[in-house]
Amino acid sequence: MNALNLPRPEWMTEDVVLLEEQARRFIADEFVPHLDRWHEAGIYDRDVWTKAGEAGLLCASMPEEYGGAGGTFAHEAVINREFALAGFDTFGAPLHSGIVAPYILHYGPKSRRSGGCRNSRPASSSAQSR
Repeated sequence: MNALNLPRPEWMTEDVVLLEEQARRFIADEFVPHLDRWHEAGIYDRDVWTKAGEAGLLCASMPEEYGGAGGTFAHEAVINREFALAGFDTFGAPLHSGIVAPYILHYGPKSRRSGGCRNSRPASSSAQSR
């Protein structure tokens, strides 16, 4: 139960709850102490992406064969929620993991799918028009 005394939703399986707790601790320890400086500077350190990837906070729902964690949208949702609750909602991980990477997986060339999800290599971008 949480502070509102509501039961957890059914989609919050044990592994999703554990990921949520791990993400919360990691973000609090590694990112929150720097948020004021990053917000003031208008940019965050490049190694944020590397650290997030190493901690499993990028591409949680992407297949393992392409560098993801092989999870579901529920895994992405709890990670994104923890970024937002910590005040790090300017970080582009939800866009990268939830929109760009799945788009490349489903519509991009196979050569762009391999391994770039959770490492520090620039592997994705997105441009959309009407």
